[in-house]
Amino acid sequence: MNHSTQPTRVSATKTFLVSGLGTALEYYDFLIYGLAAGLVFNSVFFPGADPVVGTLYAFGAFGTGFLARPLGGIVIGHFGDKVGRKKMLTLTLVMMGASSFLVGLLPGYDTIGVAAPLLLVLLRLMQGFAAGGEWGGAALFGIERAPVGKRGLWGSFTSMGIGLGTLLGVGVFTLVSVAFDDRLTPFAWRIPFLLGGALVFVGLFARLSLPDEEAPGAAGAATGTGHDGGGEAGAGTPLAAAVRRSPRTVLCGLGVSYGYNTVAYIGFTYFLSYLTGIGYSSTQALAGQLAYSVLLILAAPLFAHFSDRYGRRPVMVVGGVATAVFLFGYFPLVDTMSVAAAVVAFAAIGFLTGTTQGPVPTFLGEQFPSHVRYSGMSVSYQIGAALGGGTASFVATGLMVLSGENPMSVAGYGAFAMAVLVACSLGLRETAHLSVEEINGVPRRRPEHPGTRSVH
Repeated sequence: MNHSTQPTRVSATKTFLVSGLGTALEYYDFLIYGLAAGLVFNSVFFPGADPVVGTLYAFGAFGTGFLARPLGGIVIGHFGDKVGRKKMLTLTLVMMGASSFLVGLLPGYDTIGVAAPLLLVLLRLMQGFAAGGEWGGAALFGIERAPVGKRGLWGSFTSMGIGLGTLLGVGVFTLVSVAFDDRLTPFAWRIPFLLGGALVFVGLFARLSLPDEEAPGAAGAATGTGHDGGGEAGAGTPLAAAVRRSPRTVLCGLGVSYGYNTVAYIGFTYFLSYLTGIGYSSTQALAGQLAYSVLLILAAPLFAHFSDRYGRRPVMVVGGVATAVFLFGYFPLVDTMSVAAAVVAFAAIGFLTGTTQGPVPTFLGEQFPSHVRYSGMSVSYQIGAALGGGTASFVATGLMVLSGENPMSVAGYGAFAMAVLVACSLGLRETAHLSVEEINGVPRRRPEHPGTRSVH
């Protein structure tokens, strides 16, 4: 029996459909919740005398999705290592689509009272759990099927998917808003959620058409050896094995994720509210967000490709430093109250976010051998995402209040996050030019020559 863990080779187009497009559809569902939270959920699910309080409640419910992401990464990652990537990628897609569709059908507070916000939070937790398990598996689908020298590029399909899902979500909400003359309640806001639930079938078709693969853990158990020579592939939990193998790797991966997600969610959420707060219209701020998403989609594969050629760490370090420097230029640009300058600023921050978002999936995935890879990279990334992305807008808003509305405090906060990313990137091993066997910890065999004996 062949116990190789090398996955079946799949074309780049199909890999993108499974990894990139599938992730786009999932993150479309995950992110439209944030748009709805800022636009309509305060009146539909959290009605009250003060609309601001309702909006705070709505964003609080949005944040619960981040609480569930590490748990999703741990649980889905565990079974992804134990029973295979395909089954878990199918499960996460179904969970995300079902929860989005149910949000679209959920009665409001006026109909079922307090049960409405409670069910909304429950469905948001379900979304977060699914998103936590999706990222690692989708990234690994590309990484583990990539041709030689293209692991970074193929791993970036997931990063492109996140940008594409963001663009799709913003675009659908904008079209619905225009079609209904900005009257999103009582029905129009439901259309993006119902559409998201239906679109999941596209990704599901692609994922179910994949050939079944042997789980990495099962293969290691069958051969009696782990890929790192420790014989731990078939025993215990993959997460425990990953932490035991290298706690420093897990912590550094968490730091990389914290830095990237902090700046990404400052760009995706806080910058929008900053623009409308200083006098830009919602449409103008949305135009900036669209430019951000487009440049992110373009930059992610470009810099992932550079990481294949020049190394993961150099690209991450240069991208982190460049992003930190530009954050101090972003606010003076948008403070000119020029729409063109604001769009350029958004485009630039989207491009710079792509410098780190592109290589991140492969950089983190390559830190772990195959039998614990899904668990190791998922827990590192999702805890970092919860600590960084889940708190970014709250911390940025608090810094503005404490600093007397000085936006340089937010720039400093983002620069700190990039410093954490750079330091932790330097703490991880360079993997761009290692073979699959070397990443999995299989030592190279030296050819034996006649008349020689091993001194060991």
